[in-house]
Amino acid sequence: MATTNKPVKTSEKEMSFFDHLDELRSHLVRAVLVTVVIAVIVFAMGDIIFEKFIFGPSKASFPSYRFICWFSDVVGLGDKLCMTPPEFEIDPRGIGETFFVHIRTSIILGLALAFPFIFREIWLFVKPGLLENESKSARGVVAIASALFMAGVLFGYFIVAPFAIKFLVGYELAGVTNSSPSLESYTSYIIVFMIPTGIVFQLPLVVYYLSKIGLVSPDFMRAYRRQAFLFIIVLAAIITPPDVITQFLIAIPIYGLYEASIFIAERQYAKYQKSIE
Repeated sequence: MATTNKPVKTSEKEMSFFDHLDELRSHLVRAVLVTVVIAVIVFAMGDIIFEKFIFGPSKASFPSYRFICWFSDVVGLGDKLCMTPPEFEIDPRGIGETFFVHIRTSIILGLALAFPFIFREIWLFVKPGLLENESKSARGVVAIASALFMAGVLFGYFIVAPFAIKFLVGYELAGVTNSSPSLESYTSYIIVFMIPTGIVFQLPLVVYYLSKIGLVSPDFMRAYRRQAFLFIIVLAAIITPPDVITQFLIAIPIYGLYEASIFIAERQYAKYQKSIE
């Protein structure tokens, strides 16, 4: 059966440029309103959010530390692999720093939590302009993108953050220690560990659609493995603090996603080649 190339939605009169702008504005307004509402809720729950979530990786009771100690005991190594964060106090350094960090963190967490809705609004704006077969092939894209984003955020929070805090706070140079990092510095690093990782985890989805339209092939991705690995190392250095351990904690799973994306590209590119034969 031949696939149809009709738009998903047809109308008697095509939308003008200003109609598209008005439609885009309505989607953006809804996305902003949802983000603001979530940010306000996060701000109102500031004590709980900071105590349980933001400051979580700085405590020995954090699940990642307990899991590592449990794993070390299970494999018969006792407490040799057991890891706990160094003791330190977070100290606001400037007037108003606590307030402004609270606001900034609430906005960023609002954007992160609203990501599924924001992406859905973008999709609803783009979808009417797609052909029917294109729309069918993109079914479930909002759920997949949201799941990948949250997987990246959780990876950054539970895997990268504990190791990075252990290394960065415990690092000493000529008697200088990080026993009392500023509130702004600490929260900035926690956010950096999560949000960029969530965005980078969209790689399989991007490769899926690029290979589906023939722009990326598995042979191309295999041929440029070394260059891709170098690029991933550079990217990890940009989005993480300047320490090798944290960079590799980010780079290794991203490269794993690259290898998984080759498998995805192989399947989708084969379908693309059959469609043009």
